[in-house]
Amino acid sequence: MRSEQETNEAIERYGDTVRRLCMLHLKHEADAQDVFQTVFLKYLLHTADFESQEHEKAWFIRVTINACRDVLKSVFRRRTVSLEAAAELPAQLTDENREVLQAVRALPPKYREVVYLHYYEGYTAPEIAGILRKNVNTVYTNLTRAREQLKTMLGGEEDG
Repeated sequence: MRSEQETNEAIERYGDTVRRLCMLHLKHEADAQDVFQTVFLKYLLHTADFESQEHEKAWFIRVTINACRDVLKSVFRRRTVSLEAAAELPAQLTDENREVLQAVRALPPKYREVVYLHYYEGYTAPEIAGILRKNVNTVYTNLTRAREQLKTMLGGEEDG
């Protein structure tokens, strides 16, 4: 079991990433908070050492995505409707950024994950493949298809 200090340091380092991933997947603040707590409880109880900070960050991303998927698969979640019609967006977003964020959130989960990891977290396709345990070519394909869907949703220009 990890110390309170280690856990607090991990929350400082990875809390924003975990929170953003939760909101991206769950689109509901209460569910995101539950998963956030679950992820850091798992970290507290996780006894294995990490090879590096990148390995630790990848572990957090993987555990967060899996926990979000578990929430989305739950019977309770499938039989209820959220009271919030849409997640509140930060006030500092411009209309253009808000439109892009809404389009990204509308993507299917497999595309939304790779777009988030690539554009928001700055991972390369091979790194994303390792995190998501997918083939690198699958990641490239998902990124390409996500871009095409975003271009269609946002009314992008056609390639000549």
